[in-house]
Order: sequence, then structure tokens, then C-alpha cells
Amino acid sequence: MSTLTKEQIKEIIRGNNFQSVSDVSSYLKDIFKDLIQELLEAELEVKLGYSKDDAENKNTDNCRNGYTPKTLKSEFGEVKIQVPI
Repeated sequence: MSTLTKEQIKEIIRGNNFQSVSDVSSYLKDIFKDLIQELLEAELEVKLGYSKDDAENKNTDNCRNGYTPKTLKSEFGEVKIQVPI
């Protein structure tokens, strides 16, 4: 696992104009949500054997059937995600 460099952190701060600790917490919650969402997408891609936009290489009867909403309880509070099915 890699961590952000100081320069990357400075760029995030500059790019988001944080005004308070609450702004930082909100940003971290959004990043957490995006990370979980991407992990779920990647997991489905591995399971099905083809990427979302690559039906040409689909070698299975299994297919993507959209999403189902879920709410995760986390250190950042409740986080709403869309679980791919």
C-alpha cells in the first residue's frame, strides 16, 4: 500500500480550498466512498472476466445487472454506495 506524498497532499489542499476540519472530514468521506465503489467494480470485473465497457470479450453467461443501493456504517458515518450486481 502506498501513501500520498507531501506534494500530493498539498495539491489536494490547494485544489479543494478547505476552510475547516469539517471540510476535510467531508472530503475523506467522499474519497472513502469512491474507493469502496471502485473496489466493488474491480471485484465484479474479476469475477465476470471482462470489464464494464468490454462486452466484446465477454466469455460467460453472467452479466452485469445494474446496481443496488447500500448504506455502509463507517468511521466517517453512514456512506451510501451503489453495489454492482
